[in-house]
Amino acid sequence: MTELNWETLAQKPGLVLRRSGRFLVADLLTPHDVLSTSVRNGGYIQGARYLLNHQSCEGAAHHVRHRLMTEAGLERYHDEVCAEASLPAEATVMMGTAANMNYAALVATDDDGVEVIAVVTAGVEGNATCAGDPATWRETQAGIQKVPAYAGTINTILLINTPLTASALARVVVTMTEGKSAALARLAIPSRQSMDLATGTGTDQYCVAAPAAGPRQLTSASTHVKLGELIGVAVRNATLEALRWQNGLEASYTRGVFHALGRYGLRENTFFDDIAGLLNDADLELLRKNSKSVLFEPLVGAAAYAIAAVLDRVRYGTLPAAVARDAIVQQAATLAASLAGSPDRWPEFRSALHASTPGPCGPGDADGAKEVVLAAIALGWREKWRSR
Repeated sequence: MTELNWETLAQKPGLVLRRSGRFLVADLLTPHDVLSTSVRNGGYIQGARYLLNHQSCEGAAHHVRHRLMTEAGLERYHDEVCAEASLPAEATVMMGTAANMNYAALVATDDDGVEVIAVVTAGVEGNATCAGDPATWRETQAGIQKVPAYAGTINTILLINTPLTASALARVVVTMTEGKSAALARLAIPSRQSMDLATGTGTDQYCVAAPAAGPRQLTSASTHVKLGELIGVAVRNATLEALRWQNGLEASYTRGVFHALGRYGLRENTFFDDIAGLLNDADLELLRKNSKSVLFEPLVGAAAYAIAAVLDRVRYGTLPAAVARDAIVQQAATLAASLAGSPDRWPEFRSALHASTPGPCGPGDADGAKEVVLAAIALGWREKWRSR
């Protein structure tokens, strides 16, 4: 077995955080209470000495590795991975992911002697979901019908330097999950299963650890108390940083129309085919050569997000379906006027879009909304360089 060369990422009283290749380990040097999703040693235990996160496979088409996990069984797989990392399987809790350990993000927060460290690996390109989305398997008396892993998991190691009551330790999971979902909301990550924004992925995992004994014991991890704030900030910011490295999801890059409206059918891989019938050859070719500056233009992005917000609010019942078309066309006119650089022509563009896109835009009508958006982009682009 190849000897691993470990890099120390953090060293604190009671723990050391280290990384080597596909493995990231928190060594618990003193007794800790641990709560985790680990297949083996999972749930609440007091004897864990190591928290292990590892890259278990590549994000797509890694069938050999997938067979290793499914055919050997996850408990045996736990033992094999621990052996690779030179860790005792019986004292280790483990998480697996397709994410690269070199993209792990570490964020520490503290207040009045209480410190929280969040270490997050994250990927959302293939597996982001919203709680309540349609599931892809069920557990029955006959077992679970397994499906190949998706490319996306958010794994969180959360290290707290102060003892917690059992109820506070359980509450940590709620606050930690809200922090993760807050990061996804900031980036407007779409679900891959529905038109909703994602709240996580279908394979998210965590390990939470706090000392078993100490001079004081905290009783709450609610967002109303400082510990909850520390957890929320650390997990949110570490998740944002991990997604920046793993998926390139820096906040300003999410301003484009595809990110704003992809869940409503506006896709980069079909965009030029979709809009081709609305532009002449010269205008289409010019758009192809300047697409980044057009489709990531800030005011165009702002209008695209406004359209997405209208569509969401109609689906959720905040706005009546009867106003959906008018509301979308109004925002689409703003998109066209922004793209053309002619805000004074908004009434003209609104009238033109009403006339050229007579179809419905009701709840869940992604095709109708997409038609209006394409028409608005084409109109704004045609008019940008046209002499008046």
